Amino acid sequence: MEICLVAAASENNALGYQGNLLWHLPNDLKFFKNTTWGMVVAMGRKTYDSINRIPLKGRYNIIITRQDVLEAPGCTVVSNLKDAIYDASNHGYAQIMVVGGGEIYAAALPMATTIYLTRVHAVFTPADAFFPEINLEEWTLTNEQVFEMDDKHAYSYTIQQWNRK
Repeated sequence: MEICLVAAASENNALGYQGNLLWHLPNDLKFFKNTTWGMVVAMGRKTYDSINRIPLKGRYNIIITRQDVLEAPGCTVVSNLKDAIYDASNHGYAQIMVVGGGEIYAAALPMATTIYLTRVHAVFTPADAFFPEINLEEWTLTNEQVFEMDDKHAYSYTIQQWNRK
């Protein structure tokens, strides 16, 4: 099973604060949709809460939670990342896209083969969810595309693809 991380993080690796993203980048949201469409997306319960508990359309949604009971219509609920990978494999998928949050990214990073990272060129504080540090001895930057701020994007950003060495 190939494990990919799909994230947007600031220069200080901030992902969000109090269940919300710290920026709005419409083109990054399109990139996210195109990258994950038709795929398995695995997310933590807090990330699921942040999208108003609505499954992402066109994707097989797996929610990872320690809660004993979680009502998540249209989603599969598991208790850990290993079970999410097992479930995706049992449904015939060869790849799983981990889409947040910080704890889930940290758990998945040691097993991941690819990271699709939108690096937002700003520093955000306060923040309470963070993307783990990318160890440059383990990862190679294989693709990047830079986008400047404009009337729809308050921050410049770079979409990067990292592959495990």
